[in-house]
Formats: sequence, C-alpha cells, structure tokens
Amino acid sequence: MSRRNPSQEDIALDRLPKAALNRESLRETLALAAYLRPYRPRFLAGMSTLFVSAACGLAFPFLAGTLIDAAMRPGGATLPWLGAMPLNQVALLLVAAVALQSLASFNSALAFNRVGQSALADLRRDCYQRLIALPMAFFGQRRVGELTSRVSTDVAQIEGALIDALPQLCRQSVFLLGGVTLITLTSGQLTAVMLGTLPVLIAAAVFFGRRLRRFSRETQDQLAATNTIVEETLQAIASVKAFANEAFELGRYETSNRRVLAAALSAARWRAVFVAFFIIALFGGIAIVMWFGAGLLQQGKISPGELTRFVLYSTFVAGAMGQAAELFSQIQKTVGATQRVRELLREPTEGDLAVGRPAVPGELPPRARGAVALVEITFRYPARPETAVLRSLSLAAQPGERIALVGPSGAGKSTLTALLLRFYDPESGRLLLDGRDARDYPLPWLRAQMAIVPQDVLLFGGTILENIAYGRPGADEAAIREAARQANADDFIRAFPEGYGTIVGDRGIQLSGGQRQRVAIARAILKNPAVLILDEATSSLDSESEAQVQLALDRLMLGRTTFIIAHRLATVRNADRIAVIEAGQVVELGTHDELSARPDGLYRRLSALQFGPAAGSSEPGDRPGASAI
Repeated sequence: MSRRNPSQEDIALDRLPKAALNRESLRETLALAAYLRPYRPRFLAGMSTLFVSAACGLAFPFLAGTLIDAAMRPGGATLPWLGAMPLNQVALLLVAAVALQSLASFNSALAFNRVGQSALADLRRDCYQRLIALPMAFFGQRRVGELTSRVSTDVAQIEGALIDALPQLCRQSVFLLGGVTLITLTSGQLTAVMLGTLPVLIAAAVFFGRRLRRFSRETQDQLAATNTIVEETLQAIASVKAFANEAFELGRYETSNRRVLAAALSAARWRAVFVAFFIIALFGGIAIVMWFGAGLLQQGKISPGELTRFVLYSTFVAGAMGQAAELFSQIQKTVGATQRVRELLREPTEGDLAVGRPAVPGELPPRARGAVALVEITFRYPARPETAVLRSLSLAAQPGERIALVGPSGAGKSTLTALLLRFYDPESGRLLLDGRDARDYPLPWLRAQMAIVPQDVLLFGGTILENIAYGRPGADEAAIREAARQANADDFIRAFPEGYGTIVGDRGIQLSGGQRQRVAIARAILKNPAVLILDEATSSLDSESEAQVQLALDRLMLGRTTFIIAHRLATVRNADRIAVIEAGQVVELGTHDELSARPDGLYRRLSALQFGPAAGSSEPGDRPGASAI
C-alpha cells in the first residue's frame, strides 16, 4: 500500500529556499520550547547548577596546572584572590572542586529530567487532545499507523533531545566559551594557533547539518509508514489469517522496513563522516598546539604548569566541540520529528472550523425535542471532491418518529447519518435540530443528543461495565445494570463468571456478535438520546440473536426520533415512514403499504427481489442490479 499523498504544506516546504527552511526549522523547535515555560523555576535551577558544574569543570585544568607549579616552587603557587598556597592546600582545593562539580551535576541532571519529562507529558497530552478533536475529514486522509507514530515515535525522538541533548549542549557551550577565554588568558600565541581551525569546523557543521536534517525527516516519515503496516495488519489479523496472507503482509513490512533501514543508514553515514571529520580536525589541532607549546616551554616563555593548563583546556575545548558536533547532529535529527509534531498541533479542530457561527441564544435545554430536518443537502467527501454523494436531499422527522432509510449500496444512507452527527458538514443546504441550524449548537451538546448502534460494534478492551458506562461516564452501577436489563443483556452478562467485570478483549472479540450488539444498545439506552441512529443493527445476526436484539431495539426506540438504515426490508415494515434513497436523493417517501402499492416504484422492485413477486412487483427481473441494497 502506498504512503499518503504529500499535503499542500509538505509541497510548500519543499519549495522554500534553504535559508527559509532553516528559519522554519528554528521556529518549530523554539515553539516546542514553550512547553518548558510552566516549569521555568525548576529549569532555571537546573541551569544554575549546570553552570556551577561547568565552572567547577573549568577550574580543574587551572588547579591542575597550579598544582604542578606549586610542586616545582618552594613557596608554592600563587592563586588569584587567594595568594600563595602550598602544594597540599592546592590539592585540597582541587578535590573540593571535583566534589562540588559532582553534586552540582547530580542536581542539574535531576532538575532537567523532571522538567523534560513534565514538558513531554504535556506535549503528549496536547498531541492526543488535538488528535481526537480533529474532524473526520482529517482521518479520512490519514492512516492510523502514521498518526500513532507521531504521538509515540516522534515524541520519543524529541524526548532524547529535550532531556539529554539540550542540557549537554548548554554544558558543552560553557566549556567551549570558558575554555577559549581561559586559554586566551594563558597564552595568546597558542590560542591563535588553536582557533585557526574554527572556521573549517563551523562550515562543516552547516554543511552536514542540512543533510542530517533531511535524512532524519525521511527516516521518521518512512518509520511512520512502517508502523502503519503493523497497525493495519493487527487490526485485520482475522482477515490476514483467513486469507493465509501472512507471507504477503511480511513482504509489505520487509519492503517498508528496508526503506527505513536505507534512510537511517544514509543519515548514519553522514553523521559518522561528520564526527570523524571533527575528531581529525580537533585532535590534529591539539597535536599542533602541544608541539608549538613545547617549543615555548623550551624557550622559557611559559611554565610547565601553564603548558599543562593550556593542554588540558585545549582538550576540554576539543572535547566540547566534538561533543557539540554529536549533539548538533542529534538535534538535527529531532528537527524532523519536531516539524511533524507541530504539523499535527497546527491542524484545525472541529471547534476551529466552526468559528464564526452564531451561538444559540439562552441556555441550552438538557435534552433536545428531536425534530430533525435536512434541507437541500449536497455533500462530497473531501477525499473525493469530484463525486457528489448527496444531491439536494431533503428529509424531515418529527419528534419520536421512526424513519427508515433504504436503497442500493452507495446511495448515501450512511453518509446521511454521518451528517446528522456532524462528522462532516454539507457543501450546501442545512441540517436543522428543533428548528435551528445544527452548526449553531456546540458540538458536544449536539452529539450528546444522539446515539448510534452500528452494524459492526467495536467495543473497548476493558470490562462490560466500562463499555456500557461509556454511554454516560460517571453513571452509577444501578443505572448501568438497568440499561443492560432493558437491552436484554443482563442475563448473558451475569452468566459469565466475572459478570459485569468480564474483560471483552480487543474490539470486543470475547463476545459474540449478538452480545456485542446488546452491549452497544445498553450503552445507547444509558445515554438516553433524543435522536437514535440504527445502522444495520441486526443484519449480521442469527435468528435467535436477532430476536433478542430486536426486542431491545424496540424498547430503545420508544419516544426517540429514530433513523433506521436497513438492507433487509423486513426490518423496516413497521417504520412510520420509509425514505428510499438512490444516487444521493430521496426518490420515494411513505409507509410500507404506500410504497409497495406503487407499480413502478423502486421500493416495490426491491421488495420483489427480497420477498418474491407477491410482495412487490410482478416483474421480478425488472431491476437485477438492485440486489446490492
């Protein structure tokens, strides 16, 4: 299966100049740094202890050089602000600096981990919150594995940079700047020799950084595609095994996995060349500095302690630059993940798309009356804008009325129910609830007035009690049991050893189809909606299960406006009205008897196909294509 098509934003990014793309990457990274703001005091405390730790580290070469000078001079060595100090006192000062550095490093690491983990918890929460608030059109153009990768893999990539790379980069920057300053004070000549390599290193960092960032994003994108294959395979594992397609799925996974490997190895090669180049440049520079310094020592221009101090500082600077190079490459890898996460966080939610709509004046009633009207509705799915699924469709239901929706497959029946729940908004026309435009109501309130019992019930992997309670979170156990009783589910639930505490398994796999349907009905009863949608709720059940479910549905429909999607016409004979939909339009509307009496009506022909000529048309072969109802 192919990966998703690139978005307009992806294409726009590809067309940006390199300099603009780098600025964009910097903005994305800085935007995520906003997650550190709530933890500013702890972050500043971590930075303070980090600077103390770095200062103690920078004091080590200075004190080590002083220790050598103190050993070679009878009166000891002279320290700024402290005066002359003998060998043993310098040694104690050196030990104290190491101990303080250790303590400060511990506190710094602890503070940064607390801040980083807290910020990441907030980021994961915001990603998930944004994800579940996105409109159905978004999910229609994305695959589950890709979205899961953004919340897991990409955030994990950011975690490494935020908790490890960022503090280390700050530490190494202090070592670099402090070391260069101190070696300049020690010997200007040696400093000039050492700093001669910096322009080359900076140019190399820019050159390699661009490539690392590109390869990192490619790796993350391909990893998301690989995760998508795993997600899809596990979701459809029964179909995979039924068709004996394990080898096919393994082949799909291996192909995608090889692409991940190729992208990762390309990034690894560039990273390895980057680090190797830095090692050669830095340590080659140190060797030159040591050679030049040895000559100055031989000429008596510097003391042995000063040379030791300079060599140690040079090593610190080299180590800091080498470490900074590795950290820089790690952060470049993170930029790709950061961009993907930020893209998700920028996606407009359902609430964002409704901005500008007038609100319903006054307080909202706790429950709608249930009057529903679709007025001249035209709709196209965003992923298929060339095809109009509904065409100027109009249909109205009075409170408590049962409306059946029948017609050939693809006529638009399920699309109509998706519009009722405002999973999508129509291209033109209006959906009215109790006489007001549905877009005027807050979405949570609107959907609280509706419930759906689908043909394929997907339960959550918890207990039966939790699945029923999903209809009204916070409901007490007595209300849940009463809803199950009304749904004809109480008897089979209590027959389980764990009763209502029975684990239903992933997607409800531990329950039969009829049992899942009755749990879904109990959930809808507990919700107590004003508008009910039954989407082929009994079509895949055996006769005994169907009878049980039908009794529960009859109780559920009492006093509620109900839309019944049905392929089997026997289930809709008692509906108040039947709407026959064909090619996205209501072509017939009436009771079963009224529609059956129309000699050339579509409903009569469909009835003839299902019940025989006596129940419908006298021309059973009139419409052979209508068998796919």
